[in-house]
Amino acid sequence: MGRKHTYATKAELETLVRRMHRTGILYQEALKEFKKQFILTVLRDVNWNKSKAARMLEMHRSTLVRVLRELNIDNIGTRHNAERRLPYGAGMQQKKKIAG
Repeated sequence: MGRKHTYATKAELETLVRRMHRTGILYQEALKEFKKQFILTVLRDVNWNKSKAARMLEMHRSTLVRVLRELNIDNIGTRHNAERRLPYGAGMQQKKKIAG
């Protein structure tokens, strides 16, 4: 693609990989954990908006949802500071009660 990347943390990643290898973490476990943490970081950065996260990760939204399910990530349960939106039209009912 047309973007250039600079990996300032390449040395840190290598150090982490060496530490994980020494402690006996298997390759598949390490890949799964890296993928999980990477996706969680992006989701937090976009306030848990899956469409925005999928665009940032350059994947289709349905692929992101599938990966979240595979990694057992329940984003409602992991939203510590984010508030849930009211269902569509619920705000209108509140306005009617106040006005009437």
